[in-house]
Formats: sequence, structure tokens, C-alpha cells
Amino acid sequence: MSKELLKEKIKIHEGFRDMIYLDSLNKKTIGYGHLIVHEDKFVEGKAYPKEELEALFDKDFNKGWDLMIQFCEVNSLNVSEEAQEVLCEMIFQMGYSGVGKFKNMIKALQNKEYKIASIEMLDSRWAKQTPNRAKELSDHMAKA
Repeated sequence: MSKELLKEKIKIHEGFRDMIYLDSLNKKTIGYGHLIVHEDKFVEGKAYPKEELEALFDKDFNKGWDLMIQFCEVNSLNVSEEAQEVLCEMIFQMGYSGVGKFKNMIKALQNKEYKIASIEMLDSRWAKQTPNRAKELSDHMAKA
């Protein structure tokens, strides 16, 4: 899968809103799942141009991709392209530290045991919070 296809997949999972909203964890978010941080200057109740939020998504995606590469290096993961895509989307959704809590998944990936990794992905609070997305990514990991 190309990075462009992965971006489109993430966009579908995240959905799009041109105004600030609260995500499933009650955190302020905008665009395609951009978690609003202190440095952001978004205003409640204001609709933002899609082009501006697309550019923000591209920046967030590139950061997520770079963090996935770093995650693989730090955890000694030499995994398939498919597994990298799953990790990228997981990092995009829950952050580097969130994915770092998947100790059993990481161990399985170190051994290139993709099916075991996929099972471990579902043994999580993340899978309970976003079951459809977790199942889809788990299925993708199992085929890696």
C-alpha cells in the first residue's frame, strides 16, 4: 500500500470535522483526528477551511510515519510493510507512548509472529474503545 492509500484509510477511520469536537476520550480535536494542543490557536465554534485542515493532517501523518520508523528502531522491529502501516495508524490514533504499552504485541513483532501480534492488539482498552477499527487493523496485521 502506498502512503497515499494509507492516508486515505486513516482519513476514513478518523472522519472529518471542520470545527472543534470532543473525541471518544473527551479531548478537543479537529479535522481528521488532530488532537488540539496548547500551541494550536483554533477557536470554538469556528469552521475552518478544509484545505487548512488537510495540510494539518499531512503534517500529523508525516509525524506519525516518522514516529513509526523510530518505534521500530527503538523496539528492534524489522517488520513487513503491512505491519509498518498498521503501526503507523495506531501511532496516529493513540500516540507513540500509547502503542508502546502493547508489550506483548511488540514481543510478537520482534519474532515476526504477526498472527500473535494481531491477537495481542485486541487484548486492549483501545480495542474496547474503537472495536471496528481495532479489528480491521488486527486483521491487516494477521496477514502481514
